[in-house]
Amino acid sequence: MTEVAGVQREAGDGPADPEDRLLTVPNVITVVRLLCLPVFLWLLFGREDRVMAAIVLGALGATDWVDGYIARHWNQVSKAGKVLDPVADRLLFFVGGIGIIVDGSIPTWVAVAVLVREVAVSVATIALALAGAARIDVTWWGKAGTFCIMFALPLFLASEGNLFWADQARILAWSFTGPGLVFGYIALALYWPLAVRALHDGRRGRATAAGG
Repeated sequence: MTEVAGVQREAGDGPADPEDRLLTVPNVITVVRLLCLPVFLWLLFGREDRVMAAIVLGALGATDWVDGYIARHWNQVSKAGKVLDPVADRLLFFVGGIGIIVDGSIPTWVAVAVLVREVAVSVATIALALAGAARIDVTWWGKAGTFCIMFALPLFLASEGNLFWADQARILAWSFTGPGLVFGYIALALYWPLAVRALHDGRRGRATAAGG
């Protein structure tokens, strides 16, 4: 123990890690995104307003970029955010995708292709965490795929609503769907070697900690 300015501290203590912060602007935005998912479902099934539901879903997808930008440029990156943000994305896909399938606004095969990829990533992430693997950062392919699909889903929904540009919305939805699925499945294929390396890194880290 050492005493500095009348305060006792452990000799190895240092300044708090800024990434340990929980209350940050990006994390608040992510929590708000999650809380807005019931609003999307209410608009879609309670009000049967596809256009407003599409606007809310699109806004929830767009704010994923906003919280990421704030985290990077305002030094608001946190360990909690690195976990919470991907969880919010997965829930957005599942809730939005399943809701639109039930509504019938999207070709079933497109929604299934999106959800299968999300389920595979989610299961792999949970399995790796339980196995003690190191955290895997999202790749550019994964981010690009997510970006495209987050535009495609609300556009499919809006194209079935009372829009004067419904046909154009459908065309735009398909233009985002193709790249989104390609990028997403490339990211899934690249996930395997990253997962193996993360598992090895996690085991090596535990072995070092145990031996140190």
